[in-house]
Amino acid sequence: MQQLQDKHLLKPFSYINGSWHSSESSFLVTNPATGEEVAKVSDAGVAETELAVKAAKDALKSWSSKSANERATLMRNWFNLMMEHQDDLGRILTVEQGKPLAEAKGEIAYGAAFIEWFAEEGKRVYGDTIPGPSGDKRIVVIKQPVGVVASITPWNFPNAMIARKAAAALAAGCTFVVRPATQTPLSALAMAELAERAGIPAGVFNVVVGMDARGIGKVLTQHPDIAKFTFTGSTPVGKLLIEQCATTVKKVSMELGGNAPFIVFDDADIDAAVQGAMASKYRNAGQTCVCTNRIFVQQGVLAEFTEKFSQAVAALQIGNGLDAGVSIGPMISSSAVADVDKLVTATIKAGATLVAGGSGHSQGENYYQPTILTNVTTDMPIASNEIFGPVSPIIAFSDESEVLAMANDTEYGLAAYFYTRDIGRVWRVAEGLEFGMVGINEGIISNAAAPFGGVKQSGNGREGSKYGLDDYMEIKYLCMGGLDK
Repeated sequence: MQQLQDKHLLKPFSYINGSWHSSESSFLVTNPATGEEVAKVSDAGVAETELAVKAAKDALKSWSSKSANERATLMRNWFNLMMEHQDDLGRILTVEQGKPLAEAKGEIAYGAAFIEWFAEEGKRVYGDTIPGPSGDKRIVVIKQPVGVVASITPWNFPNAMIARKAAAALAAGCTFVVRPATQTPLSALAMAELAERAGIPAGVFNVVVGMDARGIGKVLTQHPDIAKFTFTGSTPVGKLLIEQCATTVKKVSMELGGNAPFIVFDDADIDAAVQGAMASKYRNAGQTCVCTNRIFVQQGVLAEFTEKFSQAVAALQIGNGLDAGVSIGPMISSSAVADVDKLVTATIKAGATLVAGGSGHSQGENYYQPTILTNVTTDMPIASNEIFGPVSPIIAFSDESEVLAMANDTEYGLAAYFYTRDIGRVWRVAEGLEFGMVGINEGIISNAAAPFGGVKQSGNGREGSKYGLDDYMEIKYLCMGGLDK
């Protein structure tokens, strides 16, 4: 962190109502690549969370009454500052999360793109006029901000997961309280510093950082002044949070787990499919909700794909994300490594063949070798569980109907990918896959202009795109009568 150009971006306190709040207790943030201490962060709790909710409630009227243009100007300032400080923000992200620096800087640009997008999209919140049932009545529909929004975000994308929620909320006229993951709080706090510099008023954007996940979560899901709750994380945790939100009937949006299929048909461009699988699978050491989880390859190209894919995996350079040339960094913790290793071991025991990797790495306890398993079947543990690590199980299939059934045989429905050059197959498979997002001859599909979200137990709601404001707005119907007098 000594290499930061702007050391004021490194904040160890929660940001509430435009002020930095310290507390008597603290917790350590460590670099997963080295185990070294990065920062000692004040440990906020229930009291600070309630203070943040009050601040957001108090700021709501003033913020929502600003014109869309006024909000857009401030958000544009925020976007510009994030891009101006992209290098520093990327370094903070790499040091606390582990992903390679180039990838971290890419996340900063990706997160900032949502702020830029929604700054403009907030100007296009349109209502309707509807023909009335009689001549003396008029029906008008308007959209208004839902109110105070609360969020809990994960450690794998500590900048972008906040940006795409907060940007939509602020553009809609809502105020925002977020509890980021305690493994990666520094990126969120740096965003708060830049929000303040951009002129975002006190109370509009609040960051509460604390170890009391249960206590803070209860406030954010059950406080009567919070109108909407949004969460990105695992499906089991999401279900619990939805239950808690039900006590006050909050508006809820969830972006939960995934089990993405990656299908390679025998008419695919195999080199392009390998490139797409590498991008989708090994980005962030496989720790993304949309990353490839199951690779289905048609029998006719199985040998060719496996050979070329294995060569690409062997070329990955593992190490500290700050080092030049590194393409895959550490996992977030040693327990995450243990979970992945346990899944790999169980799958090999069930009959899979280990082609590459399959164990930890000499770089340290948080590293796991990029792994390939073949002869995998759909009844093996790795096919039904979200891997969340750098492991690629390859499953052979014979025809289109078979692979569609296998791909859809999961409780999840977030992202799916397939490669083919048959235009008829493109439409059949795209429509047949039970997933909220489908990449066709493409391994990286997320961007600010597209609706991000899943179906089934992968959640509800959409982030980004013109649809992304809907979850932060309420529809109000106005009936005007007596107009013929």
